Amino acid sequence: MANGNKKSRKKLFVFGGLGLLLVVVILLVAFAGNKEEIIPVQTEKVSRRTITQVVTATGKINPEFQVKIAAEATGEIVSLLVKEGDNVKKGQLLLRIKPDIYEAQKNSAEARLQQARASLNSTKALLEKVESDYKRVQELTQKGLASDADLEAARSNYLQTLGNYESQKSMVSQAEAALKEAIETLNKTYVYSPMDGTISKLNVELGERVIGSGFTGTELLTVADLNNMEATVEVDENDVVLVSIGDTAKINIDAFGDKVFKGIVTQIGNSAITSGLGTQDEVVNFEVKIRLTDKDDKIRPGMSCDADIETETKENVLAVPIQSVTARVPKPEKQEEGEEGVAKENNRKNKPQEVVFIVENGKAKMVKVKTGISDDNYIEIIEGLKGGEEVISGPYRAISKELEDGKTVTVTSGKSKLAQNEK
Repeated sequence: MANGNKKSRKKLFVFGGLGLLLVVVILLVAFAGNKEEIIPVQTEKVSRRTITQVVTATGKINPEFQVKIAAEATGEIVSLLVKEGDNVKKGQLLLRIKPDIYEAQKNSAEARLQQARASLNSTKALLEKVESDYKRVQELTQKGLASDADLEAARSNYLQTLGNYESQKSMVSQAEAALKEAIETLNKTYVYSPMDGTISKLNVELGERVIGSGFTGTELLTVADLNNMEATVEVDENDVVLVSIGDTAKINIDAFGDKVFKGIVTQIGNSAITSGLGTQDEVVNFEVKIRLTDKDDKIRPGMSCDADIETETKENVLAVPIQSVTARVPKPEKQEEGEEGVAKENNRKNKPQEVVFIVENGKAKMVKVKTGISDDNYIEIIEGLKGGEEVISGPYRAISKELEDGKTVTVTSGKSKLAQNEK
């Protein structure tokens, strides 16, 4: 009987302990589930700054003034008087194309002109005689010494000779034009520099045959003014509207490392440059030209460059780190029963709003803001903040996804990367 009581008490202790343990586990889970999540963040004070809005673009360095010279006469290059890199003056002879055929054409045109002029002189002498005979017959007819038939024959002969004379004059004019054209073509075998500059590109060699044409002739060389260089860059369609003539720019040329060249925007293209047309990768850019105000004799056409165009500067404006501004969709307003359709309409109108989060009494407070221009690090706040608030500046995941109005936060001692960079 005693053994039975002992076994009963033992079972009671075991089951009682298990029950107590179960209660403790349930309580722990319940308390843990009610525990509020605390989000660690970094902050920065809202302050006034000078912000310069920058548009970045890439492109190539080119001479501001350059002329590509193509052959206008066909033949062999018999004289090449320059090489690439030579400085030349306007009107200086650069090369000559073999002129034999064009000299022969000129001589032939001169001979035809002389023949036409000789024929004209002969016809002119005949015209003077026929005109004199016609006048004499007219006088005799008036005196009754010549018949009407004689007068008509003299008049017909005069008019025919006059027509021949006018025809000969036209032939002389044609021969003169042909000679002028032959001389002009012969002159095209001499290639002169159209400007002061440098031979930046030489495409031909001595003895090479070239094809002459007014439109598609062989490209011979390029003369460029290397004292005036410009950066030709392509700006995205969304950014080009921010760029204006006269905007200043900072240009980094790859070949010069970290050296920065200054420039001024001189031209903004009106025609779009489209790549990947009709695909998901379609890109629309516009060409912008920036004159380099810093000169360096080592700059060469075709060098790659990056340009930061300063489109607008504002001083003493409220600014926050650019990553502090995020977007949130406003929560839909509660509607009364029977207004389900109105609620759906309001939900459709709820668009993402720009907001920042500030810290007040250990809580994140969401503040709707209106932004202005920005640079690489900071963005202007036009409405929503007064200055001096502790705005949350990191981490990015917390700002973009985790933070909500009223969330508990703790400010960590670590500074955001932006603040560290400023130090």
